[in-house]
Amino acid sequence: MKINTEKYKDVENCPVRQVLNRFGDKWSTLVIIMLGEHGTLRFNEISGTIADISQKMLTVTLRSLEADGLISRKMYPEIPPRVEYQLTELGQSLLPLIIDLTAWADKNINAIKKNRSLHVRKAAAS
Repeated sequence: MKINTEKYKDVENCPVRQVLNRFGDKWSTLVIIMLGEHGTLRFNEISGTIADISQKMLTVTLRSLEADGLISRKMYPEIPPRVEYQLTELGQSLLPLIIDLTAWADKNINAIKKNRSLHVRKAAAS
């Protein structure tokens, strides 16, 4: 397969950098997986499914995903306010790719850990 790599030279407009920078953090991918699995979730429900994410980081992540058009946010005029999040059509189209990536990670994590350990031992021996 031949890939046109010229477009990757333009740092500001590189599609790979623009898209993968969003998923370079662990939170965006996990939020997309949770919304894909559960459909519509409230902030505290997302927070509860991703135990080690801070409220601030979840807020930043949700805003970024919303800005990219991957999730939608619906606020209900209630007291206390109720806000729900769900994947958009664009987010749904990304979900199968993330599922494939997570399946690959699950399948290969032991080999990766083994290779990392070997690498550390080789580096320590030299």
